[in-house]
Amino acid sequence: MENKYLNMDLIYASESGDLEGAKRLLHEGASIDFKDENGRTALMAATQKNQIAVVKWLLEAGSDVNTRDITQLTPFICSGANGFHEILSMMLNYGANVKSVNRFGGTALLPSSEKGYLKTVQVCIDAGVPVNHVNNLGWSALLESVILGNGGRLYSTIIEMLVKAGADVNQKDRDGKSSIQHATELKQDKVVKVLNKDFTEENGVIQSVKKLYQKNMFEEAIKVINQAMEHEPNNLDHYFFKGYCLQELKLYEEALNEYKKALVINPDDLDFYFYSANCLRLMNKPERALIEYNKAIDLNPKETFYRYHKSNYLRELGRHEEAVNEMNKLLSIKPHRYDFSFHKANSLRSLGKHQEAIEAIENAIEHDPSNPLYHLHKEQSIELLKKLKDL
Repeated sequence: MENKYLNMDLIYASESGDLEGAKRLLHEGASIDFKDENGRTALMAATQKNQIAVVKWLLEAGSDVNTRDITQLTPFICSGANGFHEILSMMLNYGANVKSVNRFGGTALLPSSEKGYLKTVQVCIDAGVPVNHVNNLGWSALLESVILGNGGRLYSTIIEMLVKAGADVNQKDRDGKSSIQHATELKQDKVVKVLNKDFTEENGVIQSVKKLYQKNMFEEAIKVINQAMEHEPNNLDHYFFKGYCLQELKLYEEALNEYKKALVINPDDLDFYFYSANCLRLMNKPERALIEYNKAIDLNPKETFYRYHKSNYLRELGRHEEAVNEMNKLLSIKPHRYDFSFHKANSLRSLGKHQEAIEAIENAIEHDPSNPLYHLHKEQSIELLKKLKDL
């Protein structure tokens, strides 16, 4: 067998979680940091599928944690962007560059803040990922969690963590707006108080639970919540934090059950569909996760938050046609959100639809003509289109 085939088999084994197969292939001569046509090493492939045991072994065997694929993504940033905090934590012990950025100029903290990956945000902060770093879109982690969040329990908790870690609440985006201005315009009242460092409203139970959660004392946090539930059985904050603690213990079905109980108490609290979708995503149950997103969307079709995060997940799954469809719907609701056009262009490029990608990125350029990232992506799409025509 040629080395190339051994190398590819190592990537496939790592991706599928076949630890013994991966060990055998490396023993037979496979190269641990061989890259496939997309620039993925075995470590990247295992990271993308959250294969924790395989990642641990590859790191111990010497795989390069800072190597980049053709999209300039490293395994470290990939784990952060996908909310795989256990892998992220492991990589810190093997030379991961906490200041490294993706092709959009974002550290691991930015996408984890944007997507609502609570424990991943904490790991990034504790590891020293720069909290006020600004990406090529002009956003910090704090700005992303306000603009792309919805001000609910999850995002207000993330924003609180960022603020307490030193995030600059007065830092402005490319339109000259601060996080406080965005939160005020979006009517995220709780977030506005957090940004003003007003934590007085929160009750003692939730404060205690947050501290236990951050110390990874999840069972203890659940005991505190259970006691509180005896006195306040309809407090939805308790169901949220209990669900997230159960997720950290990998008791996913029990977590989902807590979210369902909350929806019985208040069917209008659509965030619990979002929490359920995130939980199912960790369970590698994409179809069930998409159903949860759709439930929230169907109940409030004009709310862009759930549709945006559904489109993010579709891109992660490589289902770019569906992601483009969701972006078109988002743009019909908010035609001046140039970041939606940017994401649409990226999915179109992944589909090889370079002319359409150019048209989408031109819409973003129209609203932010001085952004070098948009011009760079347009130039890259033009070059790809030219190559396609030359074939």
